[in-house]
Amino acid sequence: MKEDLLIIINHYGLMKQLKYIHSEYFELDEAILNEREISFNSEGNIGDLLTLNKAKEHIAEEIADIMVMLKQFQYYYGISDEEIEDIMKFKIKRQLERIESEGKED
Repeated sequence: MKEDLLIIINHYGLMKQLKYIHSEYFELDEAILNEREISFNSEGNIGDLLTLNKAKEHIAEEIADIMVMLKQFQYYYGISDEEIEDIMKFKIKRQLERIESEGKED
């Protein structure tokens, strides 16, 4: 997969892929907003399960699209999974600490 993603980003170029990822972010945002509208209609009732499942499948597809794009940038810049994992752990821990301190301020 790594080699394939490097072929893609090298073929289209960094700037074109950077612009393209913005459209993928927008599509995910749109899919999530659509799911919210389906989940809670104007009467506050939960939408039908078939429609909700299709909406969640769409969200999964859009997440996959963004992850493909992110992996292209990761490989292009030679960033390891471990580096990303360490940064993610740090950021998650920091955010949990912020949440904890918010509770103490009340």
